Amino acid sequence: MPQMGESIAEGTIVRWIKKVGDRVDRDEPLFEITTDKVDAEIPSPAAGVLTEITAKEGDTVSVNSVVGSIQLAGEEAPSPPADAPSPRSGAAKAAASTQPQADGNPVPAPSIRSPNAPSADSAQRHKSSPLVRRIARENQVDVSQISGTGLGGRVTKHDILQFLDKQGGATETGPGGTGQGEGLYQESGISAKATARPAVSDARVEVQPISAMRKKIAEHMVVSKRTSAHVHSVFHVDFSDVDRIRQQKKEEYATLGAKLTYLTFIAKAVTDGLRRHSILNASLDGDNVIYRKDVNLGIAVALESGLIVPVIKNADEKNLLGLSRAIADLAVRARNKQLTPDEVQGGTFTITNPGQFGAQFGMPIINQPQVAILGVGTIEKRAVVVDDGIAIRTMGYLTLGFDHRLIDGAVADQFMADIKQHLERFDANQL
Repeated sequence: MPQMGESIAEGTIVRWIKKVGDRVDRDEPLFEITTDKVDAEIPSPAAGVLTEITAKEGDTVSVNSVVGSIQLAGEEAPSPPADAPSPRSGAAKAAASTQPQADGNPVPAPSIRSPNAPSADSAQRHKSSPLVRRIARENQVDVSQISGTGLGGRVTKHDILQFLDKQGGATETGPGGTGQGEGLYQESGISAKATARPAVSDARVEVQPISAMRKKIAEHMVVSKRTSAHVHSVFHVDFSDVDRIRQQKKEEYATLGAKLTYLTFIAKAVTDGLRRHSILNASLDGDNVIYRKDVNLGIAVALESGLIVPVIKNADEKNLLGLSRAIADLAVRARNKQLTPDEVQGGTFTITNPGQFGAQFGMPIINQPQVAILGVGTIEKRAVVVDDGIAIRTMGYLTLGFDHRLIDGAVADQFMADIKQHLERFDANQL
């Protein structure tokens, strides 16, 4: 299992692209993983034959754990001792044997520790990622109270969410006064009620396990709702000038390898607005406000299996052409599972675009640890009142979701009024 980022301690095998017995070339995609940050296809470290898979699809394993073995060209497959007991699982097999590296040098496989066994060194219990420490801080939990199941006793996100669930912290009271969030931090990462078989005839249902990406999304969304005081503000924006400029310039941009979309104009208005309203580009850390100097813009990309938010770093330094190219590039590579962990981290503000599917507007959930998110509704021609007359204009709704712990409604609406004015009077000199 590769190390896919400094704060990432584990990954889940989503799919083995190659099967045991398949020949594989060096750098050819071998298996697919999902982590807290990114989905990725992992290339083979060497050419040879895949002789063993020790981590099955759906298994979550620590980084640097052995997940399979490749027999190099010219090597003989190692034969196990005749009296060797059959391992009970892929993880036990990895711990009970010595696995060959791609270069032929054998190295001992990492020992597998019982998930409930405490670490030998009590200090190891304090090992955790920045995400785990933030969740602990926001819920006033001492990480040292939690027994980590990660590598070397590391406390994983799963550990702290399960701990919060046992403490009763995962129950949220909905409008009807019932605990709608009950069980959301159980081992599956979602409500135990949601995973139970429906009380109907099996002939009329199909039961499938939830995907690893869906589990991660479920955990992130519930954590965000529990963390931030969500408020939403909706503005109706006239995109007629933007549409006129887009029609005039889209062929020119196409010759430069860029697609000029409404989202590009919105991204430009947002990045300029964030420089003037820095509180929306900030984050909360306990009793401190962290003001970010860089505007790193996340763009939500819908995938077949879920949602991912790649980040345009220093987006405020790009012109319309640069933003257009960056958005298209990240979207393509996100759908092809070619993003690196760095490209989905460090975002300071997010834009999501449900309008591409026809939604008038949405109420998006904030992407932690950010404090605001912009939802883009469908942009279409509508009849509106202009100078006491009925006119046909290109209109769309923009929704700002913001964290009321830090941002007041007046501040949020000032930011949105700025965005609205920017788009309705777009300066063609920014092209």
